[in-house]
Amino acid sequence: MSDPGRLLALQRAAAAAPPDLRQRRKAIGRLIALLHESGDRLHAAISADFGNRAYPETVLAELLPTLAAARHAHRHLASWMRPRRRQVALPFRPGRAWVMRQPLGCVGIVSPWNYPLFLSVGPLVDALAAGNRVLLKPSELTPHFADLLARLLAERFDPAEVAVVQGGPEVARAFCALPFDHLLFTGSTGVGRAVMQAAAANLTPVTLELGGKSPAIVAPDADIVRTAHSLMVGKLFNAGQTCVAPDYVLVPEDRLHRFAQALLVEAARLYPRVTDNPDYSCIISDRHSARLREAVAAAAAAGATVLRHPDHADEAGAADRSGRLVPTLLLSPPPDCALMTEEIFGPVLPVLAYRSLDAAIAFVAARPRPLALYCYTDDRRVERAVLARTMSGGATVNGTILHCAQPDLPFGGVGASGMGAYHGEAGFQRFSHTRSVYRPGRFSGFTTMTPPHGVMTRRLLPLMLGRRPGALPLDPAKGSPLETAL
Repeated sequence: MSDPGRLLALQRAAAAAPPDLRQRRKAIGRLIALLHESGDRLHAAISADFGNRAYPETVLAELLPTLAAARHAHRHLASWMRPRRRQVALPFRPGRAWVMRQPLGCVGIVSPWNYPLFLSVGPLVDALAAGNRVLLKPSELTPHFADLLARLLAERFDPAEVAVVQGGPEVARAFCALPFDHLLFTGSTGVGRAVMQAAAANLTPVTLELGGKSPAIVAPDADIVRTAHSLMVGKLFNAGQTCVAPDYVLVPEDRLHRFAQALLVEAARLYPRVTDNPDYSCIISDRHSARLREAVAAAAAAGATVLRHPDHADEAGAADRSGRLVPTLLLSPPPDCALMTEEIFGPVLPVLAYRSLDAAIAFVAARPRPLALYCYTDDRRVERAVLARTMSGGATVNGTILHCAQPDLPFGGVGASGMGAYHGEAGFQRFSHTRSVYRPGRFSGFTTMTPPHGVMTRRLLPLMLGRRPGALPLDPAKGSPLETAL
């Protein structure tokens, strides 16, 4: 069965019997076994889809974080599922109040191509931990991975629990229009708007993980070499095809050229060559590669200074025959060019100068809120100022992208970079309904104040309103009790 509507109907019927703790742990355990047993096959499929992706990148960015998330959920699930006591207001005592987490039912997950394993199986862990049935829609740009994942999950899960739907944009649009109990989409801001519009017809709640222009602020006290190395590691990982990769860097005006040269040196140290380098990822498609080259050319024509990897500094095309794009810096690009208004998603990094830290913070704060922000400083006062006066989905101080790999940190965007967060307990809560429950005691002050209102009501109401004891008038001609009390 591959029809998403029929699969959803099958899962909705099965959702009438929510899984208990033991069943949920077994489901997560099957995912852990899948990752252990098939990690190499999953990498091979991903690398085939890209044209090349280094094995360590798949392990570090996909296998390890997904395994960590699954183990974290397996270990803490009993605690997450436990009902939580809530306080009972004085007029309703004695009584008990608590909240319980219940599965939403059927969850849809639309995952992107850049980290197809982490961004599909990661939220799948959270949704299964919350007791849901799940339909996955991987990107059509990673067909080898999508086909393998579908087969691996089918070997371990009944389609009434977990199933994969494959296809292109038309299938994706139909998928997002289904009446899920929750829909998670990871992708571009433009497509995210269309997803939200499609989900609105069914009042389906959505979690959008988008992207945007994630900035890096280099404070005046930051060490140039250490900062340049860190930024190049984060920027060139997966050839920049990372939603939380630094999208532009703000550097003190007097350090701009020194810092740019340090970035080039670190790029060459990480990747001594680009052509046929097995450690350096390819751009996912010719269309994306062409988009990046055109954006660089447009910025250069508008006056930006273009600096490339030292071994490829004179290559006008900036891409080799295998689809690898040369690491490229753009110094002082115009603010209205595509590289400064659109998410880059490639190994191209604009570097801009600032005159004061206040000006750098104001530059970031004046733009749409990004998915990530990076700050390089050893001064805690500067760190506090940057974090307090900017807004982003997440942040890493003196590093890049690492906050996303922490299984106990919520991951999500804000504003134009998305809505909602998941990972760990935040993911369990995202895919759960928090149900409020109250059980009254045999007697309480509130239950004694029922019509016909008499002396007891008149004596208790002042106490509830915080006044000294005394009777309140109940005669309408003398005003209401509340009016008299106020």
